[in-house]
Amino acid sequence: MPNSEDVRWLGAAARLAARGQPLSRPNPSVGAILVKHGKVVARGWTQPGGRPHAEAVALEAAGAAAQGATLYVSLEPCAHASARGPDCAGLVAASGVARVVIGCADPDLRTAGAGAARIRAAGIAVTEFEHPECTASLAGYLTQRRLGRPHVTLKLALSEDGYLAPPPGEGQWLTGEVARAHVHARRARMDAILVGRGTLEADRPRLDVRLPGIEQRSPARWLLTSGAAPAGWHALSEPARIAAMADVQNLMVEGGAVTARALLAAGLVDRLLLYRAPRTIGGSGPCLPELTETALAADPAWRLIDTRALGNDTLQVYEQS
Repeated sequence: MPNSEDVRWLGAAARLAARGQPLSRPNPSVGAILVKHGKVVARGWTQPGGRPHAEAVALEAAGAAAQGATLYVSLEPCAHASARGPDCAGLVAASGVARVVIGCADPDLRTAGAGAARIRAAGIAVTEFEHPECTASLAGYLTQRRLGRPHVTLKLALSEDGYLAPPPGEGQWLTGEVARAHVHARRARMDAILVGRGTLEADRPRLDVRLPGIEQRSPARWLLTSGAAPAGWHALSEPARIAAMADVQNLMVEGGAVTARALLAAGLVDRLLLYRAPRTIGGSGPCLPELTETALAADPAWRLIDTRALGNDTLQVYEQS
């Protein structure tokens, strides 16, 4: 059974991994922390382009101080050889660490259990358990490996009665600046964003990240269309084709109503990111009444995992039950 320190340090490793998203593609972003006598010796996360891996970064930073330390890593160290760098299981086995704690098993058949086994064979104690924060941080990678498609987050701004836009003449935005800044922070962790033709023509969205210091994390732009995509965009002919989106582990769908319903109907949405504005719209605009708070509370397919205030608005996060 994991102890409280294992749980705490793996949570820190999972949060560290977020620093590598999404620049670590095509590899998952992993976090690694070396701890000795309750103090951090070194840390690392997967670097842009996928190399070096988190364990390699942490071990190099620690040097001789790795001797006798505990390595906390969010994903099982890789065991397969690569022309791009050494396998992490071999590096860990030769490092002199006393113990390794792993927060998520690697489903890649080239590693799957072999990484932990190689470390144990070197006489190093290994503790493995499914840590919720670690598996959540690896959602895109795990979905890609297990289901052969990206992990899909459907992001929408909604009124209390499920409308997606203010009435004509009242501007473009339902939500306030705080909620919109939060959207940009979430975009910065995505590999790609998908919208429908109606959203493109009505809003001409930039779909980039406009937060100082992380503008370079803007995701690739995809359009759900049977025709051609504009310059700088990629075309997706139908929802089922998301499995063919190259190097996309984490996909955000930003609208509109037709695209959202298409992905939901196809059973391809893993998470709902709903920014709720404290107002009722009514009228005849685009609407998704099935995603109101009342409707989702009665829908056994979804469970609410997070609620937080963002200025005057409220973010609710749902995952499949």
